[in-house]
Amino acid sequence: MNLHIVLALLFLAVALLAVISVVRQMKFKNLFALGFSAITALVFGFFSIATIISVLSGS
Repeated sequence: MNLHIVLALLFLAVALLAVISVVRQMKFKNLFALGFSAITALVFGFFSIATIISVLSGS
């Protein structure tokens, strides 16, 4: 198994946990934590998708 796929799956797991955190923080109305959770979800989600596309395209 390619090491980059493992890294992408770990990034994806972190992004999914951050999305769960976004939903929880919206319920608690904690805007500071909501901002950090949203930024984390966007950054890790972008890097996981970009890594998966990079591995699948072969570059």
